[in-house]
Amino acid sequence: MSYASQLPIVDLSAADRGPQARRLLHAQLHSAAHDVGFFQLVGHGVTAGEKLALTSAMRAFFELPEAERLALDTTYSPHFRGYTRVGDERTGGARDWRDQLDIGAERPAHVPGPGEPPYWWLQGPNQWPEGLPELRLAALNWIERLSGVAERLLHELLASIGARPDFYDADFGAHAHPHLKLVRYPGSSGEGDDQGVGAHKDYGFLTLLLQDDVGGLQVEREDGIFHDVPPLPGAFVVNLGELLEVATNGYLVATNHRVVSPPGVTERFSVPFFYNPRLDARIAPLEFPYAAAAPGLTADPANPLFAEYGFNELKGKLRAHPLAAARHHADLLVKDGQPAMSVMSE
Repeated sequence: MSYASQLPIVDLSAADRGPQARRLLHAQLHSAAHDVGFFQLVGHGVTAGEKLALTSAMRAFFELPEAERLALDTTYSPHFRGYTRVGDERTGGARDWRDQLDIGAERPAHVPGPGEPPYWWLQGPNQWPEGLPELRLAALNWIERLSGVAERLLHELLASIGARPDFYDADFGAHAHPHLKLVRYPGSSGEGDDQGVGAHKDYGFLTLLLQDDVGGLQVEREDGIFHDVPPLPGAFVVNLGELLEVATNGYLVATNHRVVSPPGVTERFSVPFFYNPRLDARIAPLEFPYAAAAPGLTADPANPLFAEYGFNELKGKLRAHPLAAARHHADLLVKDGQPAMSVMSE
């Protein structure tokens, strides 16, 4: 692999090692976020023991009998929480060859009342396997732990481009909307199921990915080619979401990425964590000294982006989970199971 295709490596602990180390950290973050949109994060403080607690519980979940996993099927949840079997999720209209458990902050359901935005359907309880209590504990601990890491990282990232570190703090807080996926890629049979997950950009602020040692993640670089991201022991792969790209008018970049299924019967496990603001947060344009150098955004009529975060996530969930959408939210869809943009208004 060429040097040009490698992702930058950023050491977050440099923020605590004095002014010179912090200046270097900011230079690295600035370059990685402006030029690439992806980097490997080390020095984050998450221990091997914390990772093992989560990954052990995750593997135990995927070893459960299929009937026990299907008892948590996402189609039972109007909040898009729970288990999605292989092939039932879509990216770019094509099926993703993976199964997964979607988990969010554990909160009571918020059924939208008259005049309330439909994105409030996204708030609600998770679905948990009864015989695996350690999964609930490990997953909710992970959400809390990585929310803290992501908050710190966002502060340093904003400072690196001359913005106020706390500029978006009010959009997160106690009612932020984090999202965790526990994902298994079962391998490829060679019959057209090599799309582990199709090319896409994330629509929140930051994604922190814990991947195993199998590989398969690919990032589109400046040359237009999707390059492999080799696993780096102890690191999180971090990418920026579209909200940060929009908030900076394209100065910070959200980058296309995908996963190619591992060959044969090889399994791959990964844990993406999405650091997202409150559903009702309206994301203001960032005030920073490089704003005049921002290149602007290329509008995609098929993928409109909204200032109010909840509409973005609802649009994504309706497209990615067509079975759950059809069962619980047919009124939010038009033909072919696509979101009705008329309900995605602000």
